[in-house]
Amino acid sequence: MATVIELTSYPVKGCAGTPAAAAELTPAGLPHDRSFLVVGPEGVFRSQRSDPRLAVVRPEVGTDGTQLTLNAPGLETLHLDIDLGAGPSPRCEVEMFGDPYRAVDQGDRAAEWLSEALGAASRLVRVPPEHDRVTDGLTPGTSGFADSSPVHVISVASFDDLNRRITAAGRPPVPMDRFRPNIVVDGWDAPQTEDRARRVTVGGGELGFAKLAVRCAVTLVDQSTGDKAGPEPLRTLASYRRVPEGGVAFGSKFSVLGTGKVAVGDAFEVTEWGTDGSDTA
Repeated sequence: MATVIELTSYPVKGCAGTPAAAAELTPAGLPHDRSFLVVGPEGVFRSQRSDPRLAVVRPEVGTDGTQLTLNAPGLETLHLDIDLGAGPSPRCEVEMFGDPYRAVDQGDRAAEWLSEALGAASRLVRVPPEHDRVTDGLTPGTSGFADSSPVHVISVASFDDLNRRITAAGRPPVPMDRFRPNIVVDGWDAPQTEDRARRVTVGGGELGFAKLAVRCAVTLVDQSTGDKAGPEPLRTLASYRRVPEGGVAFGSKFSVLGTGKVAVGDAFEVTEWGTDGSDTA
């Protein structure tokens, strides 16, 4: 039986993850996942592709969702009251992958702190209450500022198979955090089993397969230091995980079909199976 062994939310897109033993699955994934975005002076989002130092910024959202704490090496901890966008809070225009979105700016204190942490002028914004983004894929859904679908799943079987291939070539294995999954699943024998799962019940929630996770240069960043440390895992993935649209795939993305509590140790039960997903990447 496949079970959940890790749950991780990434409150600020591109920054470090926040692990949890249990969480309430929302329509946009795990609580607060990618609900905040770091943008440059023109409102264009920052990611580890060009700003790998994001990896060492460690955010944490308070239990009531009204406080954000940011930590980074060499800086004092920032405690911030979150502007949730209620009432007259103004909206700003931001851009992610060329698409425009409206967001709620989190103020000058957050901007100054992040600008110092990243060495580049930056501001912090959050999704507004009216955020109604629709994600694509086999099962449409919604998400905050995730690249696309809100729940990224990787199995231990897929991860171990990749590292066996890497070490067989004489290179050191990579850690799981290079892939920034929301849910890590153990208990399947065959790698890439997550690619064939079409509907899944997990805890009190339900997920629907959206697409394969096409990987980018973020996987080359050492998440503990914020330094680029390639060429793995992309070099090895290119030898066996190329997809027709270009690039390489590893792990799968899911939309939320039903909300509910999920916890480490919950069964990850596939109720509908499909093919390997290569036609939906």
